[in-house]
Amino acid sequence: MTTLLVVAKEPRPGRVKTRLTPPFTPAQAASLAEAALADTLDAVAAAPAARRVLVLDGATGPWLPPGFDVVAQGAGGLDERLADAFARCAGPSLLIGMDTPQVTPALLTVDFAGCDAYFGPAEDGGFWALGLAEPDPGLLRGVPMSTPVTGAVQRERLVAAGLRVRDLPRLRDVDTAADAAAVAASAPHGRFAARLARLTAVTGR
Repeated sequence: MTTLLVVAKEPRPGRVKTRLTPPFTPAQAASLAEAALADTLDAVAAAPAARRVLVLDGATGPWLPPGFDVVAQGAGGLDERLADAFARCAGPSLLIGMDTPQVTPALLTVDFAGCDAYFGPAEDGGFWALGLAEPDPGLLRGVPMSTPVTGAVQRERLVAAGLRVRDLPRLRDVDTAADAAAVAASAPHGRFAARLARLTAVTGR
């Protein structure tokens, strides 16, 4: 079975979802980040896995469900931190972030039979998921992160290494208020959608 990895930041005001400010305050943005992380972890908890790992920058909170191993993120840029997460794994592994609370257990139920890698593109040009049958940190190091071509470069890195890549559906990350509204509409029954509705009522936006 697959190891499922979630790379996340502790949802503290001023450290997460800064592009949601404005219209939301830093505390409200952190509250939305917490709801997104909780929805993500619930999906991972409900998906079949050999192991579930939270690769965390910061401290845990009441949003963490049981059944997760928690490890600290490595040092360096995002490419190095993602590479470090894979370096801790043995066997098939799928890594996701905390920015897609609409993710479902079905999307995370992957089978590496007939492929070597899974790639989940994001609408902003990045990627929301990366799976490797044989984790190789070198496949991530040096990939430019947080750019419009991040996903294309990462996927090409997989192909250039001779891996058979299977694509997952394209998802939208929550970065801006418009993203938040669209993602909440696509997953209206989650914590994130409920939290956004409450905060939107408070802010009048």
